[in-house]
Amino acid sequence: MSGKEADVFVVQCGDHIRCAKVYKEASKRSFKKAAQYQEGRKVRGGRQARAMGKRSSYGRQLEEEIWQNAEVDALSRLASAGVRVPDTYGCIDGVLLMELVCDDSGDVAPQLGNVALSEEEAIRQHSLMMHYIKLMLCAGIIHGDLSEFNVLVDSKGPVIIDLPQAVNAAANNSAEAMFARDVNNMRRYYGEYAPALLQTQYAKEMWALFSEANLTANSTLTGEFEDNSEAADVDAILEEIEAAREEELERLDRIRDVDEDA
Repeated sequence: MSGKEADVFVVQCGDHIRCAKVYKEASKRSFKKAAQYQEGRKVRGGRQARAMGKRSSYGRQLEEEIWQNAEVDALSRLASAGVRVPDTYGCIDGVLLMELVCDDSGDVAPQLGNVALSEEEAIRQHSLMMHYIKLMLCAGIIHGDLSEFNVLVDSKGPVIIDLPQAVNAAANNSAEAMFARDVNNMRRYYGEYAPALLQTQYAKEMWALFSEANLTANSTLTGEFEDNSEAADVDAILEEIEAAREEELERLDRIRDVDEDA
């Protein structure tokens, strides 16, 4: 399959069948506003930072390494935090070797967007997804592009994939807006099968706890939130609306591509 930032292949490694993610060059990626996602990522030293700032060939090479290594680092940290993500086996020369997530028949697990759910199953999966997102935020990571197209579903439930754009929750100025978009994308999708979920406010609840340094892996979430702020941040709201509009246009484009391929 081909995505915004990589081509993905099923490969054989000895006796194992795995997944090889081959990252596209920056000029061939269609991932929008990549620089916004990279804000707050650590650079090894001043020389590297200057090279990246000057956009030299060495600087562009460093940016590619950082983009690719961000996914390896995020997957490793999230697995340690208890989030269901694919296991990784190394990243060399722009190729990330990962676990191939399969269903009970041994076929590649479907994307969440291609799975029909009962109301009961939608509520169960949504609850599990909110738990994973909570663990991600506790680990200081925001997916940044979470939707039904970046989640696989096997017999145990959802598996989160595609994290090269993972955002530093504490060091990115757009972190709150991206987090809200991720959470609300999941609310929107599961809410199609369980409409009561559309009234939940997990994004605001979790972010408020995180901002106050009160969010832990054991925090009990209710999905309820009472907003006591006196003034709205109009710029932030407009940015979130625009981001949601772009996300919806991309979602429709993906659906159109799947229909055409079918």
